[in-house]
Amino acid sequence: MTPAVCRSCGHGNLDLVLSLGRTPLANALLTKEQLDQPEETYPLDLVFCSACALVQITETVPPEQLFSHYLYFTSFSDTMVQYAKELAARVVESRRLGPESLVVELASNDGYLLQFYRDAGIPVLGIEPATNIAEEARKRGIPTLDRFFGTELAGELVAEGTRADVMHANNVLAHVADLNGFVAGIAQVLKPDGVAIIEVPYVRTMLEALEFDTIYHEHLCYFSLIALQALFLRHGLRAVDVEQLPIHGGSLRLFVQSRGEPSAAVRIMLDEERAGGMDGVEFYSRFGERVESLREELRTMLDDLKRSDKKLAAYGASAKGSTLLNYMGIGRETLDFVVDRSTVKQGLYTPGTHLPILAPEAVLDHRPDYLLLLVWNLTSEVLRQQEKYRAQGGKFIIPVPEPKVV
Repeated sequence: MTPAVCRSCGHGNLDLVLSLGRTPLANALLTKEQLDQPEETYPLDLVFCSACALVQITETVPPEQLFSHYLYFTSFSDTMVQYAKELAARVVESRRLGPESLVVELASNDGYLLQFYRDAGIPVLGIEPATNIAEEARKRGIPTLDRFFGTELAGELVAEGTRADVMHANNVLAHVADLNGFVAGIAQVLKPDGVAIIEVPYVRTMLEALEFDTIYHEHLCYFSLIALQALFLRHGLRAVDVEQLPIHGGSLRLFVQSRGEPSAAVRIMLDEERAGGMDGVEFYSRFGERVESLREELRTMLDDLKRSDKKLAAYGASAKGSTLLNYMGIGRETLDFVVDRSTVKQGLYTPGTHLPILAPEAVLDHRPDYLLLLVWNLTSEVLRQQEKYRAQGGKFIIPVPEPKVV
C-alpha cells in the first residue's frame, strides 16, 4: 500500500529521491525447499516531504508480516551488548533509578538492554512484537509483552497503573507505520518527569556516507532532527537533548520529555540542518546519482576479481546486505556463500540472491580470497573476529561509501 501523504504530517506531493526497484523483504530468509518458489517483491522508493522534512519510503508492508516472527537477535552482536551495558549504567546513575522506578523498552528484542537494568535492581518491562524473540527474553527473566506498541496498548498500561520513568526506543521508530500513534503512546505512558530515550539512524549521515543499503521495507522513515522535533511537538513532547553516535553508521540519541527547554545541542543541530538545506529536497536530490555510480564501481571491482579467478564470499546475512545485493544484482554468479554468527540464520538462504548462509567457521574451511563485508557497521568487530583469516592472506571489501579493500 502506497501512502498518498506523508506518514508524519499528512502532506501530499512527496518528492522522489531514489528508486531501488522491486526487492524482496530484506529479512525474508528462505529454506532450501523455498528456493524454487516465487518470491514476493515490493517497490523500494525513497521520497521527501517538503512540509515537515521527513524522508520515507512509499510502500507499507503489514507489520505483522515483517515482525511477528523475526530473525534478528541483538545479543549476537558483542558491540551492541557492550553498548547497551554502558547506556544502562549511565541512565541508572543520571536518573537516580531505584527499586521504585520502571524502565520500559519498546521493541526490546531478546532483553539485551533490559537485562542490565534488571541486574541493577530496577523493575523492567519489555514490549516486543516478535513472539519468538519475546519468548527468548522471558527465558532470560525479562518480563515481556509480545504486542505492537501504540495508543491501544498505552491506554491499557496506563489503566492498570503502569507508568515509566524511562522509556527506551532503540532503532524502532523508523520501523513504525503509525508514527503519530507510537509517539502519542509514549506521551501517555511516560511519567510527567520521565524521559524517553530514542535512537534513530541519522539521515544526514546516511546521505553523506552513501549508506543506501540501510533502506529496506522495515525502515519506513529516515530522520533529521527537524522532522523529529515536528513529530514530537505534535504530541506534547520535545527533544530536550541530542547526541550523535557512530553506531549503525551514524545515529541520533534523543532525550524526549514533556517538560524542559531544548539544550544548546538541540538548537545548534537544528540551525545546522536548516543552514545545510536539510529542510529542502535539493539536499537529497544527488543521492540517487551517487548510488548509481557506486553500483557500477563495486560491480566492476567484483567482476574484475572473478575474471582473475579469485574466490569471493560475503560476511553478514544482514538486511542492509539484502538491499545491496538485490539492488546491485550480485548473487551466486559472483559470491559462493555468506557467513553469519546468528545460528538462527545458518542453513537458510538470502532473499532474492539465494546465497547459502553458513557459520563463520566456513571462512577458514573454504578460504575465499575476498569477503564482501555486508555488515560494514560492525567492521571493527568482524575484523577482530577474523584475524586468523586475515593473517592467512584473506581480504575484506568494504562496499560503502566507496569500495575499498582491507
